[in-house]
Amino acid sequence: MNVQMEEGWKQLLVKEFEKPFFLQVVAHLRTEKATKAIIYPPGPLIFNAFNTTPINQLKVVILGQDPYHGPGQAHGLSFSVPDGVKPPPSLVNIYKELHKDIGMPIPNTGNLLPWAKQGVLLLNAVLTVRANEPASHAKIGWMDFTDSVIRKISQEKTGIVFLLWGKFAHEKQALIDETKHYVLKAAHPSPFSADKGFFGCKHFSKTNELLAQQGIDPINWQL
Repeated sequence: MNVQMEEGWKQLLVKEFEKPFFLQVVAHLRTEKATKAIIYPPGPLIFNAFNTTPINQLKVVILGQDPYHGPGQAHGLSFSVPDGVKPPPSLVNIYKELHKDIGMPIPNTGNLLPWAKQGVLLLNAVLTVRANEPASHAKIGWMDFTDSVIRKISQEKTGIVFLLWGKFAHEKQALIDETKHYVLKAAHPSPFSADKGFFGCKHFSKTNELLAQQGIDPINWQL
């Protein structure tokens, strides 16, 4: 299969594209297309996280779970929405923590592309979803693929800061070699859990401290 992906990632993941779980994903998406199901994000944006954050520029991974399932929301970057789309509740809470942590003014945009371009991989564990059906593609093979992505990052890179928010993301900690990477864990920024440990986690300033310790340029979180 010819996957449209930034060349560094493509080389790193080339063997994954031939594995049964990935072929299962492709077959499922073809079936969905044949039945005229509406899938988010649009095809060219499924691998947007990889295409906007080349592997050789990677500094930080923010792991999400599932793409937004409403029209016009998902564009292949976890927690992010395109310009002109109202920031969803979890993203609003991320902004509140940024304001409290580093004094960042609450932005009007929900588009996190500026973070992605600075080396923040905004990776969802599941890369597609059927319209208005959350988690509808959670079991088609995507998680095997993105688990492989996390493992490959752990093996091939050093000093990456992983931000794991919520129980689902915490389970991915086992894929990361913490002798060579940094893992910061907190509650999920969802309105249901943000006050149980996401607010006050200071992950954004802590991330920049960890990057600075390695002589790496910090992330400019301002949007």
